[in-house]
Amino acid sequence: MTDSARILLIEDEAPQRQLVGELLRDAGYQVATAASGEAGLQQLADGIFDLVLCDWKLPGMDGMEVFRCIQKNHFDAAFVMVSAYGTIARAVEAVRAGADDYLAKPFERETLLLAIERGLRARHLADENRRLSQQLSEQDRLVDMVGRAPGMQQVYGALRKVAETEVTVLLLGESGTGKELAARALHALSARKDGPFIAVNCAAIPVDLADAAFFGARKGAYTGADRDRSGYFQAASGGTLFLDEVGELPTDLQAKLLRALQERKVTPVGEVSEVNVDARLVAATNRDLESEAQSGRFREDLYYRLAVVPIRMPPLRERREDLPLLVDHLTGVLLRRHGIAQPEFPSAVTRWLLNHSWPGNVRELSNTLERLLLLAVDGRVQADDLPGQGVEMLGCHFGGGANVFELGPDGMNWDQHESDVLRQAMELVHGNRTRAAKLLEMPYKAFLYRLEKYGLKDVR
Repeated sequence: MTDSARILLIEDEAPQRQLVGELLRDAGYQVATAASGEAGLQQLADGIFDLVLCDWKLPGMDGMEVFRCIQKNHFDAAFVMVSAYGTIARAVEAVRAGADDYLAKPFERETLLLAIERGLRARHLADENRRLSQQLSEQDRLVDMVGRAPGMQQVYGALRKVAETEVTVLLLGESGTGKELAARALHALSARKDGPFIAVNCAAIPVDLADAAFFGARKGAYTGADRDRSGYFQAASGGTLFLDEVGELPTDLQAKLLRALQERKVTPVGEVSEVNVDARLVAATNRDLESEAQSGRFREDLYYRLAVVPIRMPPLRERREDLPLLVDHLTGVLLRRHGIAQPEFPSAVTRWLLNHSWPGNVRELSNTLERLLLLAVDGRVQADDLPGQGVEMLGCHFGGGANVFELGPDGMNWDQHESDVLRQAMELVHGNRTRAAKLLEMPYKAFLYRLEKYGLKDVR
């Protein structure tokens, strides 16, 4: 990363500007310098930089104003604020506003290079996430799919590869893993995006009405058929037909579904001639259809027709690093849906949410968050509203809204305990200090002091 990284150093003191510039060049970086914020912004407008290293105290506009201008103009560069010890609060303010890091004067060469490396790494991750989102036509076209875990990146990649084709896709995974969201994303990314998306729960269709539901019916074909009716295949013409829980289809209907896929024709109930249909099929199941096909419980020829491209949706237990993202995203969705204000989440509740096994996956997480938000008292989520076993798993007793911790007779190593808690908080939020401090309900400055004390600043 150092070979190509371009750094803009904004520092008004010439000796310091020269010294830091030489240190960075010796480390392999390309360095441009500016003696004021205005001059630095002009260079940003004229060139491309990977990182801005900016002193807070500058003639004219200060470092915070420079950072706000960078944000306003969407200059794509990491930002590290440099501040003297007496003005560290200013640098912390910049970090809270979105800067990647800060550096306190005076600093050692190793500290400088570490801050630069962290800033570039943060920017690289942001660029990578943005690239992935752009490849999938932006996050809104993913229809609420959220996740950066390797398993989800594989899902995104597979969706991107098959979106523009007409191939049949079989989405595999446990209940609640987001199979319908993936199907909707596949539709939104395809050339059929302007056509209808018809979602069908195969397990909920009465057996005696299944033929008419899928293939349509003519007036008088059965009792109650008072007019011609279109089936799911006709309704999805020009778009996508999503068959959820396809493994629940009765055997005789499976044969008709296979013909519809192969011939792109269906025969409505009460009709002799076939009707052409044009729907792209996406199916989903939480069952092992391959095993069921081999054992004769599901048509083998239909299975292979459906599973041209199988995509597995990972359960939450395999993508635990996505939990903070999902909690934030789902909370925002639910707050908007119900028109309620953001309540406070006690740290113990947040810990439980991030540590629960979530056998019901994203659906269970969403339902739990909805209950917590709707039952919040005085703007604060209540631990008592967690699922029954949740309060016990928190490892503490809740009474009067406070945690009661009982110290054993042998005492404990407090420093080790505090260090472990800080490390866990940082790991849960992937090194985001602001969120880690909030997780522990700790003042931000006090949190930074403790990170420094235990050498945990770079934990991710």
